[in-house]
Amino acid sequence: MTALLYLVPAALSLGLLGLGAFLWALKSGQFEDLDGAAERILIDEDEPQGAAADQAKVRPTRKSASARRSSSSTVL
Repeated sequence: MTALLYLVPAALSLGLLGLGAFLWALKSGQFEDLDGAAERILIDEDEPQGAAADQAKVRPTRKSASARRSSSSTVL
């Protein structure tokens, strides 16, 4: 029974802390643009910019089959 003297105020304070965090997020605009990030991934840029453009121009080299086997056999 005495545990309730500690648990009830702890539960109420955690609830108020969560409510305060939610109200802060609401006030600071965290929930304004919910669809922006989801739609931004679908936008196709014609040409990559910066370092990504340089890497897109370089083709990766392929390892020979024996090099792949030797590298995979060393992993335990």
